[in-house]
Order: sequence, then structure tokens, then C-alpha cells
Amino acid sequence: MTGPLEGIKVVEFTEIIAGPVAGMLLSDLGAEVVKVEPPWGDPWRGHLPVAQGESRAFIALNRGKRSIVVDLTRPGGRKAVHRLVGTADVVIINHRPDVPTTLGIDYETLARLNPRLIYCEATAYGREGPDSVRPGYDLIVQATTGIAAAEGKMETGSPAPVTSSPYVDFSTGHSIVSSVCAALYYRQRTGKGQKIETSLLANALTLQAGPLTRIDSAPSKTQAWAEEDLPLLREAGVPFGELESLYQERRVVKAFQLYYRTYQTADWVIAVGCLSDPLRKKLLQVLGLHDVRFDSDYDADAPELTEYYERLIKQAEELLLTRTTAEWLELFESAGVPAGPVKFIETMLDDEQALANDMIIEQGHSVVGKVRTVGPLTRMSETPPQARLPSPALGQHTDEVLAELGYSPEEIVKLRQDGSVG
Repeated sequence: MTGPLEGIKVVEFTEIIAGPVAGMLLSDLGAEVVKVEPPWGDPWRGHLPVAQGESRAFIALNRGKRSIVVDLTRPGGRKAVHRLVGTADVVIINHRPDVPTTLGIDYETLARLNPRLIYCEATAYGREGPDSVRPGYDLIVQATTGIAAAEGKMETGSPAPVTSSPYVDFSTGHSIVSSVCAALYYRQRTGKGQKIETSLLANALTLQAGPLTRIDSAPSKTQAWAEEDLPLLREAGVPFGELESLYQERRVVKAFQLYYRTYQTADWVIAVGCLSDPLRKKLLQVLGLHDVRFDSDYDADAPELTEYYERLIKQAEELLLTRTTAEWLELFESAGVPAGPVKFIETMLDDEQALANDMIIEQGHSVVGKVRTVGPLTRMSETPPQARLPSPALGQHTDEVLAELGYSPEEIVKLRQDGSVG
């Protein structure tokens, strides 16, 4: 047995990031995944291509799948896909809510063909509401849900989004996988398929569950000020840059900024993360600093706290500059302070820790040759996940999959001639 989902067949009508991530992870867990692409292919194939029809971004997110090219606007192509779905356990799709009906791959149509089908649809904003038909991507959802503004980074007077990783997209891909696995378990008990809905919006909000939780009996000063005043200032036409500076002036500087951040050292940069008081006290002990918040007479509302913590943080920054990263890591490890050096992502392909835990794999790609990439993200003792196939070339498995569905060589040629498949 190669994975816990061995024998599960997934049909993937997805593109770009969120849906493809889900299909890849389901494949790692043992599912057989067929990616249905239009004649022009998943647009992500053309994002900074490294070969014709192949990009690093596409290769990274589509391993373990077979690709077939089908034109769903043609009757022959739609019929072939309906036959494919009739043999499937799961369909995953990430398009605007109006697209599946137009292409004949909506839940109602496919569930009539296969009542046991688990159909997972990921949209940008959900199926209801004024934004439901709007297209949306990670960047836009970061902007519209407060993530970009909350980062506190400004570029030319505007809030800068998180660009190191499209983490709303990736979060959505993970939520698809967990929901599909839960639905498969439910079907095993009841025999019933179902429709699953998730969205970039829902996942962006979940990622911000902390600040999005309001306790009316004890609102924070920052939250109360922002809720009361920021909308009024915006309506008055105050530029965002000024709103940001006003907001920062009204914020209460927290000691937390001392304990969970990166610091420059004598030769590099190091991160420390102390999320409990015992760990914070250990950090203070190593640095030889004192924090008044641990005093018995500490007053959280004292007006001088802002300047006090600015001075304390400055002291910590100056101290970290006196030793190398290696020296600080040795000191922090001895004291039990969580810390680690800042690394560039490119170095992780050769990272000793990642390699020791089989987190980096090597595959042979049909177009670009040897590929080193991230492997399955979990281990299982009885049903180990496995990256069985590299990402497919566009339409690489069209004939193979159609033959498995019972199409004769002559029928496949005819479908290809009329443009139904490619």
C-alpha cells in the first residue's frame, strides 16, 4: 500500500496555486489524480517558463498527476470528461462560481452522473454576496481582508502584501485536502457523497483568527481606536500613509516586540521566538536585561511604557550586535531559548535537517530532466505518502486516460481531429 488514499480517484479542474496544491497533496497520500487542462494548459505553465509549457512554479505544484487536454466547450470533450467523472471519487475545482455551469462540470450535473461523488469547489470569495462573481487572487484577498495593512510594511505610500509565499492560496489548498479526507470518511460510513465549498476569503480570515476575535467586555485600546476613528478618517480623505502614521502613534508598544523577532548579529541575522513568560525570562537572563512587566507593581497603562520599551528594545539590538550568530545560537541553546539563523530559501535544497528527514526529493521530468523539490509533508508508518510521479507535460496522458475509459484508438483519433481533446 503506497498511501492511505490508495484506490481513490481524483479529477482536478484547477489552475494556478490553491487547487493544484490540493491535488498534489492528495496524490502524495496515494490518490490517483488526473488533471484536466484546456487546450492552452494551466496558465501557471507560462509563469516564468524554463521550457516550452513548463515553469518552475507549475512543476513544483503538480507532481504526482496525469494530464489530459480537453476542450470542454465541445460536446466530445464534455462527454469524455463526464465519463471520467463517472469513475471518480473526488472532483476539485477552483474557478469563479459561474464557470462550472457554463462548462458542464458543476456539482448538480456531475452528482447526477455519480451520486457518491465528493465535489470540492474553491472560489475567491464564496458563492453568495456582492463579491461572489469577482475574480480574486492571493494578492487581492490579502488586500481586501486586512492582511496587507496588518503587515505594517509600506511601499511608496501603500501597504505591501506578503510576497515571499502566496500563503492564502496554500492555506486554501490544505483546507481542500482536509475537507476531502473528512468527506471520504463520511462517505465510508454513510455511502453519501457531498459538495464542499471553501474560498480564499474564508482561509484568509482563518489565518487572522486572533485579531478577528472581538471580546466586547475587554476591547483592546488599539482595536477600539481603529474601529471608532479609522473609518471616519478614511471618509474624510486622509491618505493611507497618514492613517498609518496616526495609527502607529496611537498604538501601545508591547514588550512582545522584544521577544519575537529577528535581530542583526555581528555577522548575520538571527530569529528569537519566546511565546511564554518562562522563555522570555530566559532570554532576558542571557541578555542581562530587566523587563518591568515581570515586576509585582507593573502597570500596563503607565504612559511612560512606550518610551521604556523603545529603550529596552534598543538595548537588546545593541547587545545582539556584539557576538556572531553562531555564538548567540550556542548561548541560546544552552539556556533553552528558541532561536535560529535566517536562511535563504535556495539553501534549503541542501539543508542538512531537511535532507535527514526526506523533505527534499529528486525526480526525472519528461521535459526538463532532473528536478529537486519539496517532498511529501508527512510521514506515516503504515501508509507512507510518496511523490510517485513528476509533474506532467501538457496533455501527456490524454491517450492513456481515454483508453482506460474505454475509448478505442480510432475514437481517440476522431476526438483529437475535431478538437475535443489534445
